[in-house]
Amino acid sequence: MNNRLFEKLRRYRRFMSVTAEKVAEVLALAEQDRAYLARPLIASLDDTVDADAETQCNEVIDRRSREIEEGKVTCRPVEETVRDLRAKLHVRRHTS
Repeated sequence: MNNRLFEKLRRYRRFMSVTAEKVAEVLALAEQDRAYLARPLIASLDDTVDADAETQCNEVIDRRSREIEEGKVTCRPVEETVRDLRAKLHVRRHTS
């Protein structure tokens, strides 16, 4: 783990019930294991869960998949999309 991050965690440990060492242990897990833990941890932070959100999300995914299959929309490579978004964000940061 990044030493700077570890030091920040050590400084804030008096505010946490979990130790910096425990956080470091979790961060040292394999990416797949961290991803597995992330979902329930994030979900536990939001007590205003929209029970219908997953259904709505799946409906959007299904609709968008059909649009792609039917040729109604064209797809761009993710690298191109990310590059364009970063360029837009860069412009916003430097014009504000």
